[in-house]
Amino acid sequence: MELIEIFETLVKIPSPSLSEDKVADKIIEILNTNNIEAKKDKTGNVMAKIKGNNPLKKPIILSAHMDVVGDDSPINIVHNGNIIETDKKRTLGADDKAGVASAIKLALEVNKLNIDNGGLELIFTRDEEQSMVGINGVEFEAFEGEDILVLDSDKLGNFEISGAGYTKLTVEVLAPKGGHSGLDIGDSSRVNAAKLTAELANLIPQGVYKQNDELGVITSINLGSIVAGAVDNSIYRAVDEKIERSKAAKFVCHNSMSNLINTTGYIHYSIRSSNKNFENELIAEIQNIINKFNEKYKGLAEAKINVECRLPIFEKADNEKAIEIAKKAAMASDINLTVRSFHAGAETHIYANKFNKNNVKFRPVLVGIADIFNMHSYDEKIDVETYKKGYNFIKNFFIEYNKWK
Repeated sequence: MELIEIFETLVKIPSPSLSEDKVADKIIEILNTNNIEAKKDKTGNVMAKIKGNNPLKKPIILSAHMDVVGDDSPINIVHNGNIIETDKKRTLGADDKAGVASAIKLALEVNKLNIDNGGLELIFTRDEEQSMVGINGVEFEAFEGEDILVLDSDKLGNFEISGAGYTKLTVEVLAPKGGHSGLDIGDSSRVNAAKLTAELANLIPQGVYKQNDELGVITSINLGSIVAGAVDNSIYRAVDEKIERSKAAKFVCHNSMSNLINTTGYIHYSIRSSNKNFENELIAEIQNIINKFNEKYKGLAEAKINVECRLPIFEKADNEKAIEIAKKAAMASDINLTVRSFHAGAETHIYANKFNKNNVKFRPVLVGIADIFNMHSYDEKIDVETYKKGYNFIKNFFIEYNKWK
């Protein structure tokens, strides 16, 4: 089967998150028909292995996810010159069936390359787009490979060697005395938690915290929401009255109680960082701000923070091998390689913190194998020529990897 044929076969099978069984069955069928053993694991991921002909070499692992943003509605493919898209009635699913199809195509060709090699291991995961149930259910200790190409970036030539984790940080402000906004407003022992929450939000950093010319933004913090004051009743009213989403925040604010001195406030932040030391430095700075605040309002109010890691950091591995191989593969494939960090999450982050059957930590890289536009939208499309070059890059990477001494 040719690359585009495999891609379109998979794309035509709807596979929203946690409803990937039909596309998983098709992947297994294609591989098994070509004498490649493939099966589902206990989580519903698809695993396959192509044994190498040189036991002294390590296999490469290729990874891509089977689910797409979309529903179970039909997918009508439209060819527009060098572009593959849909009839604009739903998403295409090139994210990430382009990656899945490329991995399958290489699996079908490995034994035809006639080179000494350590083989290939494939992981096709479920539910990457929502909660990463698939990747978190992978039996990592079943794999021998150490280097993983995660085929899930949106631009040809991207070779992303680190990525920002996601940490949720919440600030809680309590001013327990409270009181009546008229009768008690002159009592200096009563402070307004909503006002103090705003004060804290003004002191805590916002935006880029660390960056450099090589990798761009390394660590950032973004204020997601401030919820403070007597809003409970108005939130319940908004639900009861079925206030539409776009008007809910305004409704809650307008209908909140203003005749009392507020006792609670909350601020929600997201911290993204590809460097754990910088993330820890930022959190320590915020804690120092909280400590000074608590000293200032001792006996009147208290603030505290809660830190929750939602996605671990994908830190750059101490290994230049993959970069040097990628440069040679890019030259052989006539593409421009962009080695970089990315300020978002992907399955690379999970791999980077796991170990294989030999207790060696995986070294993942996020790879762009095509120019994919408008991902997650009805206008999603893939450029065919870049896709073919991207596949050649993966094949040449495999060849160069197995030449490495």
